[in-house]
Amino acid sequence: MRSWKKWTGAIVAISLIGTACANANNNENQTTNQGNGGKDTFQIGMVTNVGGINDQSFNEITWTGLTRAGKELPADVKYLESKREDDYVPNLTRFAREKRDLIWGVGFKFEKALPEVAKRFPEQTFGVVDTNLNNQVPKNVAAITFREEEGSYLMGVMAGLTTKTNKVGFVGGISSPLIKRFEVGYRAGVKAVNPKATVQVAYTESFTDATKARSIASNMYNGGADVIYHAAGGAGKGVFDEAKTRDVGKYFVIGADLDQSNLAPNHTLSSMVKRLDKAVYDFSKQVKDRTATLGTVTDLGLKEDGIAYPYSKYVTPEVKAKVEEYKQKIVQGQIKVPKTEAELK
Repeated sequence: MRSWKKWTGAIVAISLIGTACANANNNENQTTNQGNGGKDTFQIGMVTNVGGINDQSFNEITWTGLTRAGKELPADVKYLESKREDDYVPNLTRFAREKRDLIWGVGFKFEKALPEVAKRFPEQTFGVVDTNLNNQVPKNVAAITFREEEGSYLMGVMAGLTTKTNKVGFVGGISSPLIKRFEVGYRAGVKAVNPKATVQVAYTESFTDATKARSIASNMYNGGADVIYHAAGGAGKGVFDEAKTRDVGKYFVIGADLDQSNLAPNHTLSSMVKRLDKAVYDFSKQVKDRTATLGTVTDLGLKEDGIAYPYSKYVTPEVKAKVEEYKQKIVQGQIKVPKTEAELK
């Protein structure tokens, strides 16, 4: 597998070029960034999960990378928005029948749908993020995963050193091995720097139910937690909504997937950013340049600069220094971050 170049720089929001439209079934949204969509234009399709394109989470950051691809490669880039999981196969199939050069599925929920469609269209190229497809990647597919536990460990270090109550929280989305990595890494980081602190854990069992996430956050804050880390996709907005009702400088949130500080600027410590935008842009460019390696899994973590974590003004210099110290220990292999309950114990 070809090596990935190290990434630097902050996430840049790319303005969409083109016009979004919806079909009669309210299932399709498309944006054309560059090119006329003709047969000589490199064409990319993205199928969202049920969180939608504006989930302020992993769909949105993936789309940011593809809009950049549309502008810089250039490419004709479109998306289909899935309203329910049953939409995954037909949406992927639609793009395959359009003979798009590269078709993306966003999220681990595509682990069945994408291989199914990829096998039916062996001449098309597919990409999927947040799942390794059980290490059975079809020859016309590339899978991109992240070591979420590493970034989450650093968020735990930050939370453990920031809390004044020795109580912090974690709000997960759908119970799954993926979200468990966030939880376990976070708990390990808290324990490493503050053994006296306790971590309250709860799951919304949804990536869209912001109301439930807010209710969970309210209970955690009322129970004494003063820092909550979420990995709940679009539902995580509810955690920010609740934090904004609390005293500034006393109650904090840590976001996930992209920089979410705009959701509650006066209550955000950081966000564990997965550089999905960079990953999908780089692979899209490789496909266009005919240098892409298919049938493989690319796993990105701190060492590959696949994870970032912007600091807010509420993170003290002392805490920043400790976070960077632990980052180096992880990168250098001195710390192996657990990603399962068994490894944590």
